[in-house]
Amino acid sequence: MIIVTRLDGREFALNPDLIERIFESPDTTVVMADGANYIVTESMAGIIQKIACFRARIISMARDYVEEEMPLPTPPKLSIIHPSGNPHTSGS
Repeated sequence: MIIVTRLDGREFALNPDLIERIFESPDTTVVMADGANYIVTESMAGIIQKIACFRARIISMARDYVEEEMPLPTPPKLSIIHPSGNPHTSGS
């Protein structure tokens, strides 16, 4: 989530994955995928920067999580089962 500010000074969080578009005219308006519109004090460039930082933080957390907290599983050992039951005999 990114934190943005309403014109009256109240802060709230937006899910950046649901932002459809942002425009300035002169106030910055954020249009969400569900059609909701939010007028905020941040500039369009400021919101884009917040989204980039949010995504970078998520990627960093995922990288650290995989390396430190969740080791990769050991792949299972596979063996060949011969239909005749004896690997040294031919099928004839």
